[in-house]
Amino acid sequence: MLNFAFILTSNRDDAYDLLQDTTLKALDNEDKYMENTNFKGWVFTIMRNIFINNYRRAVRCATKVDTTDDLYHLNMPQDSGYSSPENTYTMHEVHDAINEFSADYRVPFSMHLAGYKYAEIAEHMNLPVGTIKSRIYYARQRLRIRLSDYSSSD
Repeated sequence: MLNFAFILTSNRDDAYDLLQDTTLKALDNEDKYMENTNFKGWVFTIMRNIFINNYRRAVRCATKVDTTDDLYHLNMPQDSGYSSPENTYTMHEVHDAINEFSADYRVPFSMHLAGYKYAEIAEHMNLPVGTIKSRIYYARQRLRIRLSDYSSSD
């Protein structure tokens, strides 16, 4: 049975999992086994069916369904990476708002946006990590308030 499981899965760990699932299923359904029936064929059929069901489940989970009305719509992220006047204007506005912060908030927030981790920012500024987290949090809140009129006009 292990050889058959390996043929189906082509992976040693998956073959062991399939063998275990098959054994459990066969034991759970032993009352459905009919006397004078090929036991080996019965168990191999269970294994094959479990493999097929798992494969179909994996395919179904990996399938992306496009629910847009436009059947030719490409599911691109909203920010395609191309600069547009609207994006440029928005970025200038965000940078201006950030630059209005005092250095205590501007520096950690800018470093966080640049991809630095909290611990790196704390080390750079010689401050505790908790202080850095709270300053970034408050900078976000200030930025949200500062740009709230912009977001409501969308």
